[in-house]
Amino acid sequence: MAGAFLAQAQAQVQPAARPPVFLQDLPPVALDNWTVTAVEVIQEPGAASKPHSHPGFVLGYVLEGELRFQLKGQEERTYRTGEMFYEPPGAVHLVSASASKTKRTRFLALVFAEKGKTISMPA
Repeated sequence: MAGAFLAQAQAQVQPAARPPVFLQDLPPVALDNWTVTAVEVIQEPGAASKPHSHPGFVLGYVLEGELRFQLKGQEERTYRTGEMFYEPPGAVHLVSASASKTKRTRFLALVFAEKGKTISMPA
């Protein structure tokens, strides 16, 4: 009886399985001689970066605020706190902007690229 009670109590305190935050197929690259650079990007209210690209691929996670985001050939969309985005190698990032005129946006970009290559270049 005590064993059944203990099993039931343990089952009640176990957190429920949560779905992944993000799932993305990656490009077919060998990561020999590659590095990852983690960059925290802060965009003040209404601010935007100029169109650019990355030679490798990028995984991003919105830490605060809302990020307007568009890659060439895709629709613009808005990512909110806790959401992730992906940029394939060489994609032109047309829009990267704070979606608010009153609140800043902050995101973490993990930029994967071959060692020695610049991680970002104008489009």
